[in-house]
Formats: sequence, structure tokens, C-alpha cells
Amino acid sequence: MAISQGDTVSWNTEQGKTHGKAVEKKTKEFQLKKQTFKASDDEPFWIVESDKTGAQAAHKESTLEQG
Repeated sequence: MAISQGDTVSWNTEQGKTHGKAVEKKTKEFQLKKQTFKASDDEPFWIVESDKTGAQAAHKESTLEQG
């Protein structure tokens, strides 16, 4: 799976599947909303933006589905 910036992606939440847009790929440790994420080349994270709320969140690439 190769996600690219701007791709439509989906992920699971407690409320069910959510859809949004891949905004930025992270491969080094970063902070988002005062939380630290330990991204790496082997386990990258994506900043995603929810279509429903516009909120941004960080998700491991392995937990995202394209489309």
C-alpha cells in the first residue's frame, strides 16, 4: 500500500469507520495536540483530516486503508 499526500483514506474509530484525507507523512518523532508520536521509516504515521469534522489526528500508516 502506498499512500500519498492528498489521498482519501479511512480508519476505524469507536464510532465506526471514518473517512478523510492524508495530509502529511511523518517518519520522525513528532507532536500533535500535545501528544508525542514515535514515527520511523519502518513505521510511518500520517496526519489525517476527517471529512466529517475537519479535525486532524495522527494514525500509523498500517491502520489506514485507501479509499
